[in-house]
Amino acid sequence: MAVTCVAASVAILPDGPLLMDVGVVLQTDPPASAVVGRAAKAEDAGCSHVWTFDSCVLWQETFVIYPEILRSTSKVIVGPMVTNPASRDWTVTASMFATLNTMYGNRTICGIGRGDSALRVIGRQPTSIETFAEAITCLKELAEGRPVTLNNTSVRLAWAGDSRLRVLGAAYGPRALKVVGERADGFILQCADPDVARWTVGAVREAAVSAGRDPDALMVCVAAPAYVGTDLEHQRSQLRWFGGMVGNHVADLVARYGAASAVPEALTDYVKGRTGYDYSHHGKADNPSVDFVPDEIVDRFCLLGPPEAHVERLAELASLGVDQFAMYLMHDAGEQTLEAYRREVIPAVARL
Repeated sequence: MAVTCVAASVAILPDGPLLMDVGVVLQTDPPASAVVGRAAKAEDAGCSHVWTFDSCVLWQETFVIYPEILRSTSKVIVGPMVTNPASRDWTVTASMFATLNTMYGNRTICGIGRGDSALRVIGRQPTSIETFAEAITCLKELAEGRPVTLNNTSVRLAWAGDSRLRVLGAAYGPRALKVVGERADGFILQCADPDVARWTVGAVREAAVSAGRDPDALMVCVAAPAYVGTDLEHQRSQLRWFGGMVGNHVADLVARYGAASAVPEALTDYVKGRTGYDYSHHGKADNPSVDFVPDEIVDRFCLLGPPEAHVERLAELASLGVDQFAMYLMHDAGEQTLEAYRREVIPAVARL
């Protein structure tokens, strides 16, 4: 999938497919106008997708902001990274996507997982694997105007026939990865460790083949923080929060499968020192609940260092079948990193 928009001050990228396209992931902190402004800057920088967190207690309601982002940009695709099957009725979620598509020309995408912060902060647990699987199928069918059966009733958004929606599943564990390969249009891995990517992408593709699907047709998106700079110690301090966020899911995997399981140690070992998590600091550089995350995990899970280090990691991920890198910019140099990607990283990726 090619990068869709490049700022006028940047040299025109080569024609034809890129090695990998780049997106950005935003939190919908108030004011919403700042989120919209950052989305426009991301499009100018050459980003193809603008993703947002979807946790309406911790941040502002994301679907209310999407129309403003779409109105203020011309080509970027927008969607949640990630929504879940429990926060909203599936007909409501599908109708919101289909409505935005009819208004702005099929410029939405849906990332969906079992649920983390949006559910835990209101005292609920992630949804079951079965619910996750059913939601993936139902959301796509409804958003594209096809009938589904809900509550023993045939339901269809008859007006949504021209809407198109890619639904990507976010997963870490074997059962969820299998569901993604069997049902979703693509896979979201929130971790930029090549070893973890190799295992998870392989599991998704294997499940797709077993289900009679074309594994190469699935979009693979890796999402992780990116920080361009030379002070690695400071960068690590700013990105350690991500290891804590991933650790929430990893802790669930260890509880379900045990420490000795098919889940690679590259993903599970570091949570042994995890004692708790404060969601009021979720996704923030000042999160006090992440002391258990070692430097090694930050270096593996995130992209740090000068621009050439980012290009090298992106090339490695692309060799594993990753189609898009979606970068989190929740640190003290978000604007500078986006500018570095605009000037150096994205053009370099285009030349590879």
